[in-house]
Amino acid sequence: MSHAQQPHAVIPMKTIGILGGMSSQATAEYYRLINAGINQVRGGWNAAELLICSVNFANIEAFVRREQWDDAANYLVDKALKLEQAGADFIVMATNTLHRVAPQIEAAIEIPLIHIVDVTAAEIRQQGITKVGILGTKPVMQADFYRDRFKLHGIELIAPSDRQCQIIDTIIFDELVHRSIQDESRQIYIEIMQDLGDRGAQVMVLGCTEISLLVEPEDFPDLPLFDTTALHCQKAVNLALEIEFLPVKTMKYSNPR
Repeated sequence: MSHAQQPHAVIPMKTIGILGGMSSQATAEYYRLINAGINQVRGGWNAAELLICSVNFANIEAFVRREQWDDAANYLVDKALKLEQAGADFIVMATNTLHRVAPQIEAAIEIPLIHIVDVTAAEIRQQGITKVGILGTKPVMQADFYRDRFKLHGIELIAPSDRQCQIIDTIIFDELVHRSIQDESRQIYIEIMQDLGDRGAQVMVLGCTEISLLVEPEDFPDLPLFDTTALHCQKAVNLALEIEFLPVKTMKYSNPR
């Protein structure tokens, strides 16, 4: 039998569920990075087997700005259940901010939700780092849910000032989610990162899935940058290919209020 006539055996792979649309720019980056990561390992025509549930960002923006976290939880639990019912083996949320409602989602589904902070913190701790600067939306920089999750891993977050947080948040919502990349905004971020470094941050965590569109390592060579998006996607690749194995689902994190 010639090569062309040999039957093809299905290549085994876990199905990744992406809960996205928060924003579409972040979701597109997850899709790109995960497929590139699968192909880098497997080569040829290999790509990820994944399901995407992309939500209406107008709902998310309103929930976040108005702090309607219970409504956000109900909305996203429904979408996560759809991914589970469609056959996803595990879920990644293409967002940092909406991990505020990760405990509610974890409680509602039977498959693992791979938490973006756990993935990032594990990489940081491997390098012996305990103090990190954080850039993200206002909830990520100021609310306890993100800080407390890092604290579980022995990592202290150093946040920008209230005024700086407002500027960072505005650039995310008014520019980055629309893929509007402004040199002036990049310089503002760099100056804030320099300030965080002066205050003791050993590295910078890009705690918003769009920030990597604006700031890259060559823009800020003073300290290492930990891109939560890239780390989260690499974890999804490793789990899908069983380079790493799925965690046992637990309920040990309480609902933050």
